[in-house]
Amino acid sequence: MANELDTSSWETARLIPVSGMRNAEEQECRATSALLAVLASVDEFGMAFAKPCGALKGRFDAYIETLFEMDDGSTVRPDGLIRTVRGKRSWTALIEVKTGSNELNREQIEAYLDLAKEQGFDCVITISNQIARIPGEHPVEVDKRKLRKVALYHMSWSRVLTEAVLQKSYRGVADADQAWILGELIRYLEHPNAGAVDFRDMGEHWVGVRDAVKNGTLRHSDKKAVEIAGKWEELISFAVLRLGRQLGTDVQEVLSTVERKDISIRIANIVDTMATRGVMTGAIRIPNTVGDIALRADLRAQQIVVSVSTDAPQTGRTTTRINWLLRQLKQSAPDVRLESWGMRSRSSMSDLLANVRNKQSLLIPSNNREIVSFTVSLIRPMGLKRSVGKRSFIDSVLDTIDDFYGDVVQHLQEWQPAAPKLEKNKVEETDPPAVKEAAAADSSDAQSESNQSVEDTMDNAEGSLHSSGS
Repeated sequence: MANELDTSSWETARLIPVSGMRNAEEQECRATSALLAVLASVDEFGMAFAKPCGALKGRFDAYIETLFEMDDGSTVRPDGLIRTVRGKRSWTALIEVKTGSNELNREQIEAYLDLAKEQGFDCVITISNQIARIPGEHPVEVDKRKLRKVALYHMSWSRVLTEAVLQKSYRGVADADQAWILGELIRYLEHPNAGAVDFRDMGEHWVGVRDAVKNGTLRHSDKKAVEIAGKWEELISFAVLRLGRQLGTDVQEVLSTVERKDISIRIANIVDTMATRGVMTGAIRIPNTVGDIALRADLRAQQIVVSVSTDAPQTGRTTTRINWLLRQLKQSAPDVRLESWGMRSRSSMSDLLANVRNKQSLLIPSNNREIVSFTVSLIRPMGLKRSVGKRSFIDSVLDTIDDFYGDVVQHLQEWQPAAPKLEKNKVEETDPPAVKEAAAADSSDAQSESNQSVEDTMDNAEGSLHSSGS
């Protein structure tokens, strides 16, 4: 019998290896080659990646480090190029990639836009660890005139990884070999050596702005506050991507129409709430849940608060409505906070779940007003450090969202009224004669069975009496 080998410490051979990368340039080159090769090999993933950028349906040709000579004699070498052809039409995109902490360069992006215009290409796609604050926005501001003929798109590595996971694990890949190849890309991007890192830092001005908010000295015109507001928006965008990856669904940030059209309005609103109320807010929408998850970082109280609101049942007594909510939170932690809102009331009744379980009257509004809605929330201590790790602000936000969704939101369902019941006498009035005859026959049969049951019962009773007498 062959000796069994201990392979626990051995590194498994991978289609896309992460070992042996010596510097950032090699890391960038390998990430580009791996991504573009998989885009060309896995049909469903290729379209999921490129369709939002206007790509034609079809197989992709992919190239790396493509060298072009411009009309003025200069040379330009984008990190990659992808192309698809459908009939007489074609679609071509230049790819620029950054990994690790390297950021995109405006001058470089504008050079690629000029090249794409000169060559008749459709767009430039940039990929880095920078997260667009709002979907569709680019993290680098470029000359708008260069976007008249060529489109510019950006994807964070977190977005790329999310699309890969959603395609493989939830949407599906028809070919088994292609599914395995996509799985190899996912393993590669999740490895620290790949340089496709998650959101990890609130910026160098985090501590100063945080303390100014706590002390009430932050001004609306503070440029450092604008930077932190932008980081907060990036963190929400990352939380949305992360949740979508975990849940396998299209999670979205909730923004007003004007905020979605103009990121500067959203950033200004965040700065305003920091300066006036000491908080940063946001909201996340997950399909098929009772409501949007509201998120608040209270920089003065140093707390993270997440909550969701739902309408109360429209029928039943007040305690019945409270019990409806409690039944859905049987497994939830006792420190979850419940609020009930009475009709035309400006204030709520609030207490911890543990207390309400023992005394439902704690949520009954003043003057016994009818409860119209509930708010369920979770409050956790806020991390203070700027980067990920122990006592990190970022981790405290993400962990609180995860705990709240898993412990509360996924268990809540909207109240549905009972189906209207058809009264018996109305059935008799509206049924045709044949139905009435059948109903009468059923009634006669039921009555006969009932009479027979009574007779049997009497016979049994009489038999029992005879037995006891003898």
